Amino acid sequence: MEKDYLIKLSLAVYRVTEVFPAQEPLKFAIREKANQILADLVCQEQKSKVSEQILGNIEVLKGYFELAKGQKWIDERNFFVLEKEYDKIREEIKKGSLKKEKKLVKPRSEKNSLPFNNLRNERWRKILEVLKQKERVQIWELKNIFPQVSKRTLRRDFDYLLRKGLVERIGDGKGTFYRFNRTQIRQQ
Repeated sequence: MEKDYLIKLSLAVYRVTEVFPAQEPLKFAIREKANQILADLVCQEQKSKVSEQILGNIEVLKGYFELAKGQKWIDERNFFVLEKEYDKIREEIKKGSLKKEKKLVKPRSEKNSLPFNNLRNERWRKILEVLKQKERVQIWELKNIFPQVSKRTLRRDFDYLLRKGLVERIGDGKGTFYRFNRTQIRQQ
């Protein structure tokens, strides 16, 4: 299920419940349950516990729909459509087809197994690639490579890489440059 579809379904729940009496608790209970389902579906980590929770919330929401039908505030067909859509979600969860997209994992080659390949931030990897090519670099040089990134952010990036032991800082002030931590590379 696509996120846009799920958001539109939740908005439909809001539109349908809009005609309920202003302070009707059922109105807010239905909306809250629809929001819970949306949040769980969007953030789902493929854990069976989350799937069971979503299935339970769908059943509760359908129960709320039944209560609202009995009040005759709006045409029952509105609830029929909503129930049908939530049934589709329930079936997809039961089939296990509500899976997050899997990221492609590039195979690691022997020559490319430097310690920074497992860094989450793409900019950190790029900084280390530049260091690999140039041996040493200053912040202003990286500012030219990353014009959209502030010098302050680049300094924070280097602080992180320093804490991880991947780079070392040489000098002070404007004469500061960074290079690979040679002891780290020798240990590889």
